[in-house]
Amino acid sequence: MNHACGDCARTDIVCLTPGIAAMNRVSATEHDARHAVRRDSTVQLADALRYARMADRWWDADGPFWPLHRLNRLRLEYLARRFANREGADPSRPLAGLDCLDIGCGGGLLAEGLARLGASVTGIDVVEANLLAARSHARGAGLAIDYRYLTAGDLADDGRRFDLVLNMEVVEHVDDFHRFMDQCCQLVRPGGHMAVATINRTLASFAAAIVGAEYVMRWLPRGTHRWRDFRQPREVEARLEAGGLEIHERRGVRVNPLTRRFSLTRSMRVNYMLLAHKPRPTLTPIH
Repeated sequence: MNHACGDCARTDIVCLTPGIAAMNRVSATEHDARHAVRRDSTVQLADALRYARMADRWWDADGPFWPLHRLNRLRLEYLARRFANREGADPSRPLAGLDCLDIGCGGGLLAEGLARLGASVTGIDVVEANLLAARSHARGAGLAIDYRYLTAGDLADDGRRFDLVLNMEVVEHVDDFHRFMDQCCQLVRPGGHMAVATINRTLASFAAAIVGAEYVMRWLPRGTHRWRDFRQPREVEARLEAGGLEIHERRGVRVNPLTRRFSLTRSMRVNYMLLAHKPRPTLTPIH
C-alpha cells in the first residue's frame, strides 16, 4: 500500500500530509487516527483526503455539508414510509428490528437518523477522522452506533450481511465502480434491501450539480464532483441486478434553489434514488 507519512506506523493508510504529527506535537497514534485513509482499489484517494480535511464540519448544518443535512431528512422520511408497512412494524420506530449498514457514513448524519428510527446501525468509512467525529457526536446524543474503519470489501470478506444497506452519495466518489457495487451487493442478506442515491450523468446534472451548485450558487466547494464519475441509473441498476437484486422503486430528487428544500420527483435527470430487494432463495421441490 502507498504510505505518505513517516510518522505513522501503519501501512494500510495514506496520511493527509507528511510530518503533520511533528508539526502539531501530537503522538503518532493521534496523528494516525486523525488523518488516516484506508485503501483498496475502490477508494478514490483525492476525495477521501478532501473529506478528511473537513471532518470537523460534519455537524455544522450551515457548513459545507448542509445539503446532506437536508437531503437526509427527505431520505429518512422516505425510508420510514417505505418500511412502516412491514408486518409488526411500530409506526413510531419503523426500522426497529432491522440490521442496517451505512456505507461511507461520514460524520454519522444518516446513521443517527436510522438509529432514531429504531434500526441497529453499523457505519463504515475509509476516513478515520470522519469516524472520530461520528463517534463523538453519537456519544453526546446517547446513541449506540457501531462505527468501523473498513471498506465495503473488508466487511463483505468478513461475511457480514444486513437487512438494509444504505449506499448514499458514495458511488460518484469511488474508483472501480463495478467492484465496489459487487461488494455492496454481497452485504445484503436474502430478503434484504439496498438503497442507492447518486447523481445522473446528464447535461442537466452538469448544469445543476457542478456549474450551479459549485460555481454559481457556491453551495459546495469547487471540485466536490466530477461529471465523468456520475452514474446513470441504467449503470447502477445493471450492477444491482448482477449482484442478485431486483429494482423495486426509482425516485428522482429535486431542490428548490430559493428555499433549499429537497423533494421527491419523477424526474431522475439530476439526483435520484433506487431501492432494490434481494429475493430469498426458493427451494426446488424434490420429486
